[in-house]
Amino acid sequence: MLIQSPQTTKIDSLEDYRKLQETSEFKHEYHNGEIIAMTGGTLNHNTIIINLIFCLKLALGKTDNYIYSSDLRLWIPQYSRGVYPDIMIISGQPIFNENRTDEIINPCLIFEVLSPSTSSYDRGDKFLYYRSIPQFKEYILISQSDCLIEHYTKTNDHQWLLTDYQDKEGIINLNSVNIDVKISDIYDNIKI
Repeated sequence: MLIQSPQTTKIDSLEDYRKLQETSEFKHEYHNGEIIAMTGGTLNHNTIIINLIFCLKLALGKTDNYIYSSDLRLWIPQYSRGVYPDIMIISGQPIFNENRTDEIINPCLIFEVLSPSTSSYDRGDKFLYYRSIPQFKEYILISQSDCLIEHYTKTNDHQWLLTDYQDKEGIINLNSVNIDVKISDIYDNIKI
């Protein structure tokens, strides 16, 4: 059963949330008993995601790394969160949460295209939640309004190193999957 207030929507159980997602026309994130409706993206947001998927697929070729879009839910057990990253890469086979085929738990690399309404969350709490995933090694935040990419890499000391890119002619080395991506390819057909 759903209980709605102006700011939040509460749901009785995780199973109710999962049933809702199976029949809903819209995606909702699950945040420990509350569900949050996901908003639609802009033209730039969508173009960046398509550009990235195309570049990543070409660069990864027939390696043992797999790309998933925001249609697949990421379950974060430590924080009881079900979220939809813009793009995830899994090294090796996906590990499914409780043998579900719609929730994975093991991305090594996550991309988020920043929106004004979500940028603080993507940089803050969401990044905190992602860091609880043992396989997670790289996090890429991409501005859709400026040429700005924030690249977080997990070090051997379990610290996170930030490198930012503001030059369209730059190249990002994705160490977790051993490929390079041109920034100009990410921003292809984007007017900024």
